[in-house]
Amino acid sequence: MTASERNLWKALRALDLHIRRQAPIGRYVADFVHHPSRLVIEVDGGRHDLSEEQLHDAERDAWLASQGYRVLRVRDVEAFGNPEEIAERVAAEIRRFVV
Repeated sequence: MTASERNLWKALRALDLHIRRQAPIGRYVADFVHHPSRLVIEVDGGRHDLSEEQLHDAERDAWLASQGYRVLRVRDVEAFGNPEEIAERVAAEIRRFVV
């Protein structure tokens, strides 16, 4: 995991929502996933600004969507600088889909 992912992981674990890290889903490995709500959380660094990476991300997101997953992408600077805010956004998304 990158430093940003480790930082966000601490905040996500503190919420005790049963989120898994580095979780395989088909041919992909999600940075984080909450299976009951079908939410994938991806932490994107600067390389994701490159056109070939954007294409790969779009293909990956489409495949995950075909499997019933939603993808929440956050920038690595957000995850590193304000992980608690990102964790709260994740928690809100989970609450929307889990009764």
